[in-house]
Amino acid sequence: MKNAEVAWSAFDSIAYVDHNYRDLQAEDAEILTILRDHFAGHFRKRGVGPVYGIDVGAGANLYPALSMLPWCDEITLFERSSSNVAYLESQVDLYEENWDQFWRVLRGNKRYSAFDADPRERFRKVVKVQQGDIFDLERFAGRWSVGTMFFVAESMTSSYQEFTLGVERFMRALAPGAPFAAAFMEHSKGYHTGEQFFPACDVGENEVRDSLEPFADGLKVHRLETKAAVRDGYSGMILSYGWRGNSDAQVPMR
Repeated sequence: MKNAEVAWSAFDSIAYVDHNYRDLQAEDAEILTILRDHFAGHFRKRGVGPVYGIDVGAGANLYPALSMLPWCDEITLFERSSSNVAYLESQVDLYEENWDQFWRVLRGNKRYSAFDADPRERFRKVVKVQQGDIFDLERFAGRWSVGTMFFVAESMTSSYQEFTLGVERFMRALAPGAPFAAAFMEHSKGYHTGEQFFPACDVGENEVRDSLEPFADGLKVHRLETKAAVRDGYSGMILSYGWRGNSDAQVPMR
């Protein structure tokens, strides 16, 4: 099933949060630890000028945005599903208490713990929600200076071509040198939110690496062992991170 054939408006955001993010999963805690250290290491040498962040396919997950919160003057939550857009908009002014446990993991890094602003107040000031299609990011080439994409490219289609195109659109939306992180469900067979089934593309470490390498510098691909599966039909999680490279001129735009 291709992305355009999916009923994204039927995505049950509340059921998704209740199942995945009401409690902190061990895998998400591990991801957050790697993510915070990657971003904190980059932004300790931050130069002058505003920092614009994007979370592509934000869905009903706030923790990628929280990971960028101390560093960004503006964060765009870019999301296609109207139901997810409504959920995100409901969280901007005062996000729910379940997200506090994710923030506490981030504060395990001293550069996050030194951030003395109220995270909810900061979230309200810098976060905006934008409805849009990942494939339309082509018109924003080089726009953002830090970016995340969590469980999106492989979880929106069963087409490998669309998977790689989604990764490309995300990476090309970042400015050269921008730190990024992207997470993937390994060998996913598809998933439900509520009663609705959504397709997935079966990818592993090799496919993730191949899709990112043309656009990345210092790429790391880290497989997380599944301690307690959050659902059936996948074999693990993969976190990739690095920096947007300067050397993809030879890769034709698709």
